[in-house]
Amino acid sequence: MTTLRMAAVAEEFGRDLEEDFQIAERLIKEAREEGVRLLALPEACLGGYLLSLDDSAELDEGPPALALDGPEVRRLASLAGEMTVVAGYCEAAGEARYNSVVCVTGDGVLGNHRKVHQPLSEDASYASGDRFHAFDTPVGRIGMMICYDKAFPESARALALDGAEIGVCVSAWPGSRTNAAASLEEDRWKRRFDLFDRARALENQIVWLSANQAGTFGSLRFVGSAKVVEPGGEILADTGVAAGVAIAELDVAQALETARRSMGHLRDRRPETYDIPTGAVST
Repeated sequence: MTTLRMAAVAEEFGRDLEEDFQIAERLIKEAREEGVRLLALPEACLGGYLLSLDDSAELDEGPPALALDGPEVRRLASLAGEMTVVAGYCEAAGEARYNSVVCVTGDGVLGNHRKVHQPLSEDASYASGDRFHAFDTPVGRIGMMICYDKAFPESARALALDGAEIGVCVSAWPGSRTNAAASLEEDRWKRRFDLFDRARALENQIVWLSANQAGTFGSLRFVGSAKVVEPGGEILADTGVAAGVAIAELDVAQALETARRSMGHLRDRRPETYDIPTGAVST
């Protein structure tokens, strides 16, 4: 039996890139001391997220744009060393800017994903990605997505069909913008966040890591709730709404085999029956 010790982070990151790296270095060091081999940091943890998602809000300059082959990503890889680390950042690609997530080890970049689905006014700050794909790492085959991507079952399904054993979703998921609950524990957007995490793991019978921003940034109050979910949809570890690290250990291959033995959701699909319209759905 080969087990994998993995962790998802809920933490507060801001616009100061150097301070963000200090936080990331601390979290990586602490995870290493705990024997963690796969660590997921939140969306936009290198440079911070947007101050607001309100169309009427004055936009700030946004996070610093970093090149995938630039010194900041190399610095992250150096910090990762023998660990596999996933982290969100603003990616510079020519004139375009993407809300991206990168997976690194000390050997360099293993995978990169550009956020496809953009909520509210996020498209005013970022271009949209156009694909989902899985890739091999020292800890198994991984598929990545960012925040609102997980609200679309097709996203995680595409990764699972590409062989992803572990789905990693990094987020800057806030509490509700209207009728906000006094306690984040009771917030309806937090409930949705948790439901999406469990559903994406269960429907695809994969291991699921969910990292999220914590605290506040601009007008946003984040729900934290980083977690590790097993292929049956059960939560193995959860930070709750506070900052923290959710750590779990699992034999991934055995967990997938057990979950899929009787009812294999990927195996038992009937694609020929899914006549899915490609046009827009009226609202």
